[in-house]
Amino acid sequence: MEIENHKEQVPFEHYCRQWRELDPAAAAARGVSWDGSAFHVTMLGVPYRLSWPEFAISSETGEGFALGNIPAQILLMRYVTSAKPAPFTGNFVTFRETPWGDVYIKPFTGRCLTRAAYTFGTRLEAFRAAMEKMGAQPLSHGDAGYQVEFLPGLHMQLLVWAGDDEFPPNSQILFSDNFPEVFAAEDLVVCADVLISDGKCHM
Repeated sequence: MEIENHKEQVPFEHYCRQWRELDPAAAAARGVSWDGSAFHVTMLGVPYRLSWPEFAISSETGEGFALGNIPAQILLMRYVTSAKPAPFTGNFVTFRETPWGDVYIKPFTGRCLTRAAYTFGTRLEAFRAAMEKMGAQPLSHGDAGYQVEFLPGLHMQLLVWAGDDEFPPNSQILFSDNFPEVFAAEDLVVCADVLISDGKCHM
C-alpha cells in the first residue's frame, strides 16, 4: 500500500512492524475473529478483513471508510494487537472523565467537538440521514443524537444541537465506560475524528 502522507506513514509503518510480530493465537484468545490468514473486525458497521502477517485491509462489501483512512487502519491494528475489551456496562462518560482526558481536552474540543458541531449542527436532516445509513441507533438527547458501535463492544454517542441567531451549533461525544480499557485518551481523539469523518462521508 502506497502512503503519501509522511505524518501518517511513520506511525503506520511502526504498527505494521508490530502487526507482523503479532501472535494470532493470542489475539484470537482475546476474542478477535481469526480464520487462519486474516482477522475479521467490524468498525462502524463495516466488516473488515485484515490480512496477516503482511497487513492488508479489505471489506466484504468493497466499501468502507477505513479502506482509505490510515488513522482508522492503525486503530484496527491496535485493537487486534493489544486490546483487552472489558464488558460494556451501558454507561457513558465524557472525554474529560477518561484518564488523561483533561490533558487532551483542548485538541479534542477543537478537532472533534467544534468540528462535529459545525459539520452536523448546521445540517441536522443530513446528519440524521447519514447516521441512519451507518446503522446508528437514534437517541432522545440533543437536537439530534445517535449511538454507534465503533468497534466490537466499544460504543459512542454523538449528540448535536443546531445553532440559531444567538448561539452557535454545539456537540457532545460520549464514550462507553470500557473505552479506557482499550484505548488511551489520545486514541479517543482519533476515534472521535474517524466517527465524524465517516459520518460526513455518508452525507
